[in-house]
Amino acid sequence: MDRFRDLGERGFHTGLSTLGDFRKFILRGNVVDLAVGIVIGVAFTGVINAVVGDLITPLIGLFGIPNFAGLHQTVNGNDFKYGAVFNAVISFLITAAVVYFFVVKPVNALTDRFTPKRAPEAPTTRECPYCLSTVPIKATVCAYCTSQLPPNVPS
Repeated sequence: MDRFRDLGERGFHTGLSTLGDFRKFILRGNVVDLAVGIVIGVAFTGVINAVVGDLITPLIGLFGIPNFAGLHQTVNGNDFKYGAVFNAVISFLITAAVVYFFVVKPVNALTDRFTPKRAPEAPTTRECPYCLSTVPIKATVCAYCTSQLPPNVPS
């Protein structure tokens, strides 16, 4: 009976340990940031869809088709609403453009601005002037043709 009880206690403590690990995972910054990003993205998509449906497509309608959402074709009783697809494509392109120009470009500019510039690395090899093989920069004799190498003069 004691053995069965020991197994139960171990399982209970293991379960609590797992819940503690789960809590650490959920409270990690990147998980919370991801959740906030998804919520803002959904709200932003709703705004963009409203702009496309209520402003952009009527403006395009001034030059011909008044409303993309109303475009459809019925074949054998099936209704293909290709106008809704046009609206979705326009929404996607506008969303992608806004994200690119107002998020990606500024973040890349800030990253480039605050990333320290690296000095070019010094070469670690040089060519043998006799056989044109690559040898270590500190070598005094070529490992391939056994010629005496001239002293290394930094350029």
